[in-house]
Amino acid sequence: MPRSRSPSPEVTPATPLFWRDPQLPFLEVRSVPDGRQVCYARHSHEHFSIGAITSGSSTYLSLQDRYRVGRGSVVLMNPGDVHACNPIADQPWSYHMLYVDTPWLAGLQAELGLSANQDFHYFGLRLSEDAKLYHGLLQLVATCHSAAGGKLGRQEMATAFFTDLQQPWSAECRMVAAHPRLQLAADYINDHYADDISLQAICSASALSSSYLIRAFRQRYHMTPHEYLLNRRIQRGKSLLRSGQPIAQVAQALGFADQAHFQRTFKRLVAATPGQYCRSVG
Repeated sequence: MPRSRSPSPEVTPATPLFWRDPQLPFLEVRSVPDGRQVCYARHSHEHFSIGAITSGSSTYLSLQDRYRVGRGSVVLMNPGDVHACNPIADQPWSYHMLYVDTPWLAGLQAELGLSANQDFHYFGLRLSEDAKLYHGLLQLVATCHSAAGGKLGRQEMATAFFTDLQQPWSAECRMVAAHPRLQLAADYINDHYADDISLQAICSASALSSSYLIRAFRQRYHMTPHEYLLNRRIQRGKSLLRSGQPIAQVAQALGFADQAHFQRTFKRLVAATPGQYCRSVG
């Protein structure tokens, strides 16, 4: 992993909640100084995520496994992996989380000779206590928040970190065997996430019975079809908010009954309100 060349900063109240830079459109950083203030429902992302716990400890749910993580822990989530990190009995903890555009990372993997027969080379590792990985991630966060390195410095650091990440940690390629008709169900939800779709409509699109669909869908995606639908809406909503669209307009475009329902769901899955998400642009 990239070696730490300067002390890595802890999460402080002055650190922006979300950091973004148009010069690194493939990367978003979230820094949380007090993890007791954020609680997540089980959710997943379309992108790859990697985070570092900088103080305290918390629970980490990854797929069906639950871990206790603390300072020095690094958590990794593949696109689509259901996960959640939450405080333990109101104990303080803090962390940095990086969200990486999957096509960008897949392109980097292809340059390295990975993913020859798939779009993305999945990581088998979901939790690490490796000190080099931890400090390398903190150094990348520090570089993102610092203006000293300029555009090239940030781009070089990000590319170097995620290049090195492939070498020891990608390990075995994880190919998940999915029933083709389950994929049809997921595709239907992806295509109609803004509509008031019914279970019957999903069953019709996938030619599966409702009882089998619910059981098998949860097993394959670690979410019920309804949870998958809400998660898909919120992921799309984040993109629309970043583009500058008003919250009320985004709520309507996503098919929520009203703005209040959108805001409640957004906060439950993102652990921030839509307004906080819009304002926290680095």
